[in-house]
Amino acid sequence: MERNAHYDSILDRSKAITWQGDCYVDLQSTSCFPSSMTQPPALQWVQTHQDHLRRFTSTSFLEGLLLHLRKTHLLSSTEETRIQEAGRLEEQVNMLITTVSRKKDPHGSKAIRDFIEGSDCPVAQLIKNYDSMVKDHKEELLQRCEHPRDSSHKPIISTNLLLVDGLSDLQQKEHDLTQVGATRGRRRDHVRELGLNRLMETLTRGSLPPRVSLTIGVGGIGKTTRVQCFIRQWIQGAICPDVSFVLPFTFSQLNVLEKLSVERLVKMVFPHLSDPNLILSSSCRTLLIFDGLDEFRCTLNFSHAAPCDDIKKEVPIEDLVTNIIRGNLLPGVALWVTSRPRVASLIPGGLVDRVTEVPGFSPKDVHVFLNHHIPEMDFAHKIWAHLQSHKNLMVFCYTPSFCCIVADTMKYLLQSGEEEQLPKTCTELYAHFCGMKAESGEPRGREPVKETLYGSNRKLLGNLGRLAFNGVLKYNYTFSEQDLRACGIDLVLSPNSLAAGLLIRDETFLCTTYHFTHLTLQEFLAAMFYCMSSKRAIFDLFSESTMSWPKIGFLNHFKSAIQRSQQAADGHLDVFARFLSGLLCPLTVKPLAGLLGKVDGSQRAWAASFIHSLLDGSHVVVSHRAVNLVYCLQEMQHTDLLRTVEDDLRLGSLTGKLTQAHCVVLGYLLQVSPECSEQTNLKASLNYATVKCLLPQLLYCNHLRLESNHFKDDVMELLGSLLSAKDCHIQKISLADNDVSSKGVRALSRALMVNRTLTSLNLRNNKIGAKGTKVLAEALKMNQVLLSVNLQNNAIEEEGAWALAEVLECNCKLASLNIRKNGIGANGAKRIADALKANRTLTKFILCSNQLGDKGTISMAEALTVNHTLLSLQLQSNSISNKGMTALTKALRLNQGLISLNLRENSIGIEGAKSMARALHENNTLQDLDLTANLLHDEGVRAIASAVKVNQGLASLHLQWNFIKCSASKALSHALLNNTTLQLLDLQENAIGNEGVICLAEALKTNTSLRTLCLQSVSVGSSGAIAMAEALMTNQSLQSLDLRGNSVGMKGAKALANTLKSNRSLKSLNLQENLLGMDGAIFIATALKGNHQVTYINLQGNGLGESGAKVIADAIRADAPACVVDI
Repeated sequence: MERNAHYDSILDRSKAITWQGDCYVDLQSTSCFPSSMTQPPALQWVQTHQDHLRRFTSTSFLEGLLLHLRKTHLLSSTEETRIQEAGRLEEQVNMLITTVSRKKDPHGSKAIRDFIEGSDCPVAQLIKNYDSMVKDHKEELLQRCEHPRDSSHKPIISTNLLLVDGLSDLQQKEHDLTQVGATRGRRRDHVRELGLNRLMETLTRGSLPPRVSLTIGVGGIGKTTRVQCFIRQWIQGAICPDVSFVLPFTFSQLNVLEKLSVERLVKMVFPHLSDPNLILSSSCRTLLIFDGLDEFRCTLNFSHAAPCDDIKKEVPIEDLVTNIIRGNLLPGVALWVTSRPRVASLIPGGLVDRVTEVPGFSPKDVHVFLNHHIPEMDFAHKIWAHLQSHKNLMVFCYTPSFCCIVADTMKYLLQSGEEEQLPKTCTELYAHFCGMKAESGEPRGREPVKETLYGSNRKLLGNLGRLAFNGVLKYNYTFSEQDLRACGIDLVLSPNSLAAGLLIRDETFLCTTYHFTHLTLQEFLAAMFYCMSSKRAIFDLFSESTMSWPKIGFLNHFKSAIQRSQQAADGHLDVFARFLSGLLCPLTVKPLAGLLGKVDGSQRAWAASFIHSLLDGSHVVVSHRAVNLVYCLQEMQHTDLLRTVEDDLRLGSLTGKLTQAHCVVLGYLLQVSPECSEQTNLKASLNYATVKCLLPQLLYCNHLRLESNHFKDDVMELLGSLLSAKDCHIQKISLADNDVSSKGVRALSRALMVNRTLTSLNLRNNKIGAKGTKVLAEALKMNQVLLSVNLQNNAIEEEGAWALAEVLECNCKLASLNIRKNGIGANGAKRIADALKANRTLTKFILCSNQLGDKGTISMAEALTVNHTLLSLQLQSNSISNKGMTALTKALRLNQGLISLNLRENSIGIEGAKSMARALHENNTLQDLDLTANLLHDEGVRAIASAVKVNQGLASLHLQWNFIKCSASKALSHALLNNTTLQLLDLQENAIGNEGVICLAEALKTNTSLRTLCLQSVSVGSSGAIAMAEALMTNQSLQSLDLRGNSVGMKGAKALANTLKSNRSLKSLNLQENLLGMDGAIFIATALKGNHQVTYINLQGNGLGESGAKVIADAIRADAPACVVDI
């Protein structure tokens, strides 16, 4: 009774909200009905079933009902016509209900009730019995959810799925861990999240709901957990309210069946459903869930399966599933299939309407999980730090259940005081995991891990290994009770037994099955069994019969296993081979020493030598099988070659060292090395042969740097095929400083037409020319992914500029374009400027060194009057004079978008500066203005200073090399007294002298906005430095001060040193080449002892000598270890 009350409380939704006493508001009532207290019973019946009438009534059923009402003279021909002309079927039903309800005579409602209750058709049965059927079904499902088939409780951060285009080549062909390792567990680009509530819904207007949905995910990632979450939420009415019935099946259930019909299958699994035909009819929306296709022991053959469309016909179970997926059986029923990716590829893509993927843990998710799963925060922090330093373990924590095993095992070791024993490899992890389960069944940490296993546990672990090994060979990952008995395993799994810690029992309505905690655990136990058995086996353990060539000794069996793993096209023996190699490491097998015995060091050395010989073999390409050999060495903890290549990769010294073995190791490092996590730097390291060799591994890099490799067009053909691949993960690629011509660009352009991941392409300093630019432009017109293109110094000239202008007119994604140093001239600039008038996506445009002159600059100015999208424009070294500057400043008065303008190294004079000053009085959008190396002189800068005084937008002002003297510096100082936005002021290489610096120092006593002040080579001496030091005693906002190339001397250094003792804002101080001498340097070094804000100090070129520099550097590092010292 209590259980029934519990289900009623969950399933029954109250229809009334109590207000006062017996008064309530009926939430399901409609305005067309009078109060239920005055309604005749027949009308109440119609009202109660009106939702079902709307939902299940078919056209033929409605026609029969109208005919019945006409025959009984309860509906006139006019009323019938009005109902038939009401519109859609649901609106016709609404009109019928309204027409009958408005009549005072209750006979119409009674006729409808009698017609439905007297009919045996599915529609009538659903209208009458739907509520009770659904309630009974949900109660039954709720009971089953309380005892889920998978009780491993995989942790999940989110129940959302990822909507993907289909299966990648990697997913279709490779082992789960190979997929995770190659992609580093990163999500595919350009995917959207899909909540369980939208799984069966339409996603675009006008589309139909999916009939067949396929959800993929590697083993242990939480597919079954998502299914259980979906069922629970559907039972509670939180999702998919239009789905009438959910019928979940598991393929482990179907394994025990041979030949049956759909009707019989539903009756067997759901005996509480008295009439399956009713539920499987097209009258109501039903969802079938087939969970775990990878556990199905039968083979789905979509080419030769006999067609069947009769739900009562008995057929082989594999043909039954095939026909349901094809739609021959139950075409009106929705289907949701879950599977590991490789097996899911057996379903033809044309039969699947929607593919979703279960996302794994990101590193952030792993961190969150550890903090939540392990209450001892100190343990959580230690485990997180350990994973960060062992990326080979971190990558596989992408799988939640593996992450759970890692957390429990490491927590157990920490509780046992075995912090030094934290595993470094997966083999070591599982050895400790099995030792933990053998000792206590659950990780309580009451006793230290024993080094030996005795008695029944030792025998049981061997039997579990036999079960696991046989399963790996036959691709079986779920086991029946008969399978366990055959291997001598007791079916009674007590809670604290070793078997209960390693095996999970799945009880379903049809059968009881078992599977290992995680797929990798099965492979570990299989490797352990093989390792034990091969020491005494005579024949090949991989052969089911004994009719094989004799193999005597462990090393022969080891060699056979590695060779078989290399020959397996799908890589299903890869992880088995890793564990087998790892079991040769003495540290690894310590927790299982009583089972495996002592490790022979000579066997480990021989095995490592054998794997090295395979690495040195002829690898045309570095395949995933070849990379797996390096994983084997890693598990064996034989890592000399790995460390050598990793050091070369970090130092950028791979040039000339990439042998076959080095290429394979590099392929491994591309997956696990932290040096490659954000970007893969292969600058000046590769040639055609090595690129071809590494091609399959480069596919999964994120940011690929291939600068200065002397690549020619043949390499571009290879990279074009790389970028065209469906599995391509590359987002950024840099091919700067190579020898790519227009022919090579053609190959890249073909790839860009289909690539959907690349967002940044850098072709700086190549030989593309105008012809190559035209080819690239055609691709960019179609490509809607690239955001940044760098074509600097490629001689594209005016012809190439015209081609790029056409791109800017139609491309809706490109945000950054660099065509510096390409000789496009004034006409090319004009054509691009015309395109910019219409473009609304480009935000950064670099046009430096292109011979624009005033004519081209005027064209760009005209574009700026209408384009408010461009944020950054660089016009450095373009021979711009006052005329061009005047046009730009007029545009700035109208432009409301540009925030950065670079006019370095032009011929802008005093009049141009005055024009800019007038613009800055009106424009408060511009934030960064660079006028370095022009001809402004004091008069021009004084005009700009007057504008800075009132301008509220400018944050950065560069005035280096402008022949500025003291009077301009004074004007800028006065401006700083009022300005509250300027953060950077650059006055380098201007002879403002002590007097000018003293004025600036006085302004700093009041100014609170300036963060960076650049005074390199401004002819300042000790008096100016002393004034600046005094100002910094007051100023607490300046963070960076550059005084390079002046004459601060010892007195100035002493004053600055005194300031450092109290100033807490300055982080960077550059005193390079300032005649400080040893005494001045000592003052600075001593001051840093009490100042921990300074993070950078430069004392180079101050006559300290080698020994003096070392003394000062050591003193600074001792007193301020966080400070970087250049000396």
